Amino acid sequence: MGGRLFKGFSFFSATLSFFILIGIFAVLFTYAQEALHEYGIDFFTGEVWSAGEDEESGIFGGLIPIVGTLLSTLIAMIVATPLAMGIAIFLSEISHDKLQAPVSIAIELLAAIPSIIYGMWGLFYFAPIVQELFGGNGVGLLTAGIVLAIMIIPFMAAITRDAMNTTPSVLKESAYAMGATKYEVIKDVIMPYAKNGIMGSIILALGRALGETMAVAFLIGSIMTMPNKITDATTSIPVLLANNFSEAQGLEMSSMYYLALILFAVSFTIISLAKFYFLNKSKVGASK
Repeated sequence: MGGRLFKGFSFFSATLSFFILIGIFAVLFTYAQEALHEYGIDFFTGEVWSAGEDEESGIFGGLIPIVGTLLSTLIAMIVATPLAMGIAIFLSEISHDKLQAPVSIAIELLAAIPSIIYGMWGLFYFAPIVQELFGGNGVGLLTAGIVLAIMIIPFMAAITRDAMNTTPSVLKESAYAMGATKYEVIKDVIMPYAKNGIMGSIILALGRALGETMAVAFLIGSIMTMPNKITDATTSIPVLLANNFSEAQGLEMSSMYYLALILFAVSFTIISLAKFYFLNKSKVGASK
């Protein structure tokens, strides 16, 4: 009896998550119909976002927020990935036992800080540093990307560390017995064994970075301008939605749902491709 109940509950939970996903897509697609019919594929190349005098007028294009979202996420992943891997390797294989607990807690506490706090800290403390080192006015893609990287490091580092800790001790001891150095053990034994967990951490961090709103709203500039340099101010899809959604109506509202649909599709596509690619790689490696 208990087994059937557990099986039924598990099936219900998995099915519910699938239908929630379908429901979100259906709502976004339905409310984006007006913009889809008005602009179609040309929405991806439009650089103007200007509301008209009434609900049905105005010109709306999604190129600038799409580019801003992708570039800020790319900067964040480039900065965060090596740092998170270094933290995980240090905690898993290098640090003294007495250091592991306090450092792990400190890293994980970073994930509990509200994103608006990151935004305020980045605006008043970090933006002047970026302005002094790289020029510009301090707010822009680079500042938003670096602070976004700091926000996703705890997720990536914690999951990667846990994945590395699952490596059987016998594999590491065997490698050391054959004369391997610590670097070789980490590179040739631990990293390959934990690669699924590492890629899972990167995928989760990528999903967080794509959808982050409040911290990026403080730091990216929130202007509809195509960036020419990484220090230029621009906007992103979540920031545009957060800033304009409450006052939007008619065609502008539908265009925002179109942007939300694009963000949903981009996130789903990137994460799905990464997941299926590395699942297939794992199956191929296991069959050899």
